[in-house]
Amino acid sequence: MKKILSLLLILTVAVLSACASQKENVLAKSNVEIMPSTTIVDDTKSSDIIETKVEANALSNENQSEEENIVESNNGRYDMKPVVYFTKDITADSLVRIYEKLGWTPEGKVGVKISTGEPPKSNYLRAELIGDLVKKVNGTIIECNTAYGGPRSETAMHKQVAKDHGYTDIAEVDIMDEEGEMDIPVTGGKRLTRLITGDHLKKYDSVIVLSHFKGHQMAGFGGAIKNVGIGMSSSSGKVLVHTAGTKTEGSIWYDKQDDWLEALAEMVKGMSDYYDHGKKMTYINVMNRISIDCDCNGNPAEPDIHDIGILASNDPVALDQACLDLVYKADGRESLVNRINQQHGEHTIEHAVEIGLGSREYELVSID
Repeated sequence: MKKILSLLLILTVAVLSACASQKENVLAKSNVEIMPSTTIVDDTKSSDIIETKVEANALSNENQSEEENIVESNNGRYDMKPVVYFTKDITADSLVRIYEKLGWTPEGKVGVKISTGEPPKSNYLRAELIGDLVKKVNGTIIECNTAYGGPRSETAMHKQVAKDHGYTDIAEVDIMDEEGEMDIPVTGGKRLTRLITGDHLKKYDSVIVLSHFKGHQMAGFGGAIKNVGIGMSSSSGKVLVHTAGTKTEGSIWYDKQDDWLEALAEMVKGMSDYYDHGKKMTYINVMNRISIDCDCNGNPAEPDIHDIGILASNDPVALDQACLDLVYKADGRESLVNRINQQHGEHTIEHAVEIGLGSREYELVSID
């Protein structure tokens, strides 16, 4: 009897052990199915999987980087962020070098738009700085007469100022409204239906807009947009922009600040459209002698900000925005920032984006 009981006990333990083993096997299979990442593979396959994952992650990061550089344009298309090139070196050599980085090739007769500068002490771009670039493109310096009196309001006196400032030593100087004016249609804006420029503009197939970036007593700041919007307007065209499209004669002072800043942006859009939607224009800003006053002031305030550098882009909005961003980070910025804010200066850029002139988002690329 005792032997029989012992045998039964041994059989019971064996059955229980078998059941437990089967349960563990079921759980193990269940875990593999629920968490396949725990599946063990041999070393050769494992290394292939790791490399594949790394490549996939790299591709994901590249795609993410491209997405970060994409901005929506006014027509609903998605384009890459414009590039703004930058150098700290403010020399004739660096001016040529940053121009070459743009990858822009002019066609036909080239106009180089500068401000000739109000005498006697304005901070206009010196001839020795810009001469090599102007000669490289076989350019003609182009300007229009002013609308506020002074020595640059009449062609003969204006040409004398250009000579006194050394520009006739490096290139021909064309005061484009010397022999009359021409209208160009402006579409898609709120303030202007036309712009008025000098009749000689039609002689130029491509334009380099070479601007001195600084403050401005009416616009808050002056850069590429101001150099075109006011600088490439004839005398009556300047009045038209300054008064938001309401008149072409009389005072340039206007009490609706945001309205005339919108007209400023719209004039540039019209000019850009005239030049094959901007393809035949490019832009360079020089950030030296950054006074709160513009080059139309013959006795500007001394700058509080040190010289910053040269910036260039095929997008005038991105270029001016990049310059503003550098000003906002600069030591001694308070007086200039106050002027920009008091005059609602950034509204020009805001409206420029609305009408499709360019982008406030950009990629800043140093060439140093």
